[in-house]
Amino acid sequence: MRKATINRETLETKISLDLNLDREAAKNEITTGFGFADHMLDLMGHWAGISLNIRCRGDMKVDAHHSLEDVGICLGQAFVEALGDRSGINRVGWAKVPMDESMAEAVIDLSGRPYLHYDGDVLLSQVIAGQEKDLWREFFKSFAFNARLNLHIIFHYGSNSHHLLESAFKALGLALKQAVTQNRNGVLSTKGSLD
Repeated sequence: MRKATINRETLETKISLDLNLDREAAKNEITTGFGFADHMLDLMGHWAGISLNIRCRGDMKVDAHHSLEDVGICLGQAFVEALGDRSGINRVGWAKVPMDESMAEAVIDLSGRPYLHYDGDVLLSQVIAGQEKDLWREFFKSFAFNARLNLHIIFHYGSNSHHLLESAFKALGLALKQAVTQNRNGVLSTKGSLD
């Protein structure tokens, strides 16, 4: 089974993360210290059809920035470990998901070459659930660079920041589900390997 356990401890955070790409959890267990982030990560895991267990103790007396950035690092590292040489996977995935008045899109390529394109975040409020909106870009960046994937998050339209982020995390989950599905022979690259 494609799974990984990552532990990370710094002066800012202590994180334990378990990922299983081949088992859908009845309920993901996620505690980051920031309830809104727990909700978003649970949505992503649920829509990706994966089992996700995250425990984070961070310096929330400062804000949620370090916690979410480090969770993104650990989540990315777990994907790298669980995917191995990425043989047999579809490699790419994409989805657009509406949430009431909002629409967001996620497009990924598990290419081994990390990149983040983050567009339309002008639609997000400066403060969401008591935290600066920029921590979401930092989460996606940390995840993309540590998972060694190309990630495009696009907020198309909407007026409610909760709805916009919820649609983005659901779309990311669906894109990941498509990309990690194994139904090919070998690695999907004319080079014969992924960087």
